[in-house]
Amino acid sequence: MKQVFITKKGHTEILASSAVPKNVKRKPANPPAHAAADAERDAEITNSCPDDGFFADAEQCDKYYECRNGKIIEKLCPDGMVFNDYSPEEEKCDLPFNIDCSQRPKLQEPIPAEHCPRQNGYFSHSDPKECGKFYYCVDGKFNMITCPDGLVYNEKTGICTWADEAKKKGCGAADVFQFDCPPVNETFGLTHPRYADPEDCQFFYVCINGNTPRRSGCKLGQAFDDVSKKCEWARKVPECADWYKDQLTDAELDALENPPTPKPKPTGTVSRRKPQRPVKGKQIEADEE
Repeated sequence: MKQVFITKKGHTEILASSAVPKNVKRKPANPPAHAAADAERDAEITNSCPDDGFFADAEQCDKYYECRNGKIIEKLCPDGMVFNDYSPEEEKCDLPFNIDCSQRPKLQEPIPAEHCPRQNGYFSHSDPKECGKFYYCVDGKFNMITCPDGLVYNEKTGICTWADEAKKKGCGAADVFQFDCPPVNETFGLTHPRYADPEDCQFFYVCINGNTPRRSGCKLGQAFDDVSKKCEWARKVPECADWYKDQLTDAELDALENPPTPKPKPTGTVSRRKPQRPVKGKQIEADEE
């Protein structure tokens, strides 16, 4: 007799494909390890669905079942997606980053394509040295995405994060930035000290707790002043006075440093009420002087 294990929000229903007596307590053969205790205690072998709806498989994260009028239909999510069991009323497959599959870790056999280990999902760049690039795959077709400057693709979350958060081999903060935070005492380290980027006047490094560098930047036309430890207009920072020479004209720099003052809004209240028109056939009496 074939048995189907369906999870239902912490409870395991064991659905059999052939009719057996209801309300018979029996330990299922080779139950999933995570469900053994619950299954032994209160599992019921039945020839009908617990309810109409969609239910996750107890062992395989991308497999689920549709129950309709007592019939069980086995289904699979598209390759690379897993079943979202948030509500039995919704048939929804989601990205693995959004679903906890630790209790049902099995998956269907992958269908790989160029740069896509599976047909759908987010995947690391094929070159491990490309820390800030990754692939977004849909139906086996890939699109390469580049993270914002200074961020690294995080394989655990599927998004771009700081290098120290991604913890990707070969893509640590020192590897990405080629910058090491100078050694400081613990007290000063808690101030998250800032240091100028030796290669780019517009950028600087913030050393989290004094030892983990994160790259940040000033707005266009500004440079990081390593003396005041803040962004200043580049022409006021001696070592960066000519930094924008090949990017912006003096007139453009003047406009950035001295933006036009916006005109003040009128303070008086303007009435939008239309003047009243005389009603035909009636005389409007004027006030006597």
